[in-house]
Amino acid sequence: MILAFTLSMPGCPSWNGKWSGEGRKYAITHTFTKKEDIKNAVKILNERSFHYRWDDGWVARIDVHEVDSKQKRKLSNESLGFCNYDWMVRTIIQYGKPMADHEVKLHRAEAWGVVPE
Repeated sequence: MILAFTLSMPGCPSWNGKWSGEGRKYAITHTFTKKEDIKNAVKILNERSFHYRWDDGWVARIDVHEVDSKQKRKLSNESLGFCNYDWMVRTIIQYGKPMADHEVKLHRAEAWGVVPE
């Protein structure tokens, strides 16, 4: 199963109210092959979209849809990457939601019953 993740910035408190990447395609794909990974992919696909909100008012949206290998190639050719926000997709796959490094550390600490410093 191949999922495509597409990035947009609907919450944009810039001087002109627009993201400089608006109108461009920012997408990456991930292939799931193992049975347990495919179950996770189905959960992700059922969500359809994810959001990440920064303290300064910016909001990222990650839309998810399934693609085949031909669509994956086409998307890879058209995409400008993921603007260094690949961590969002990585954490969606690992934890079910986009999380920054400090949030991942907190999540891991809580899972182990450790109080973070």
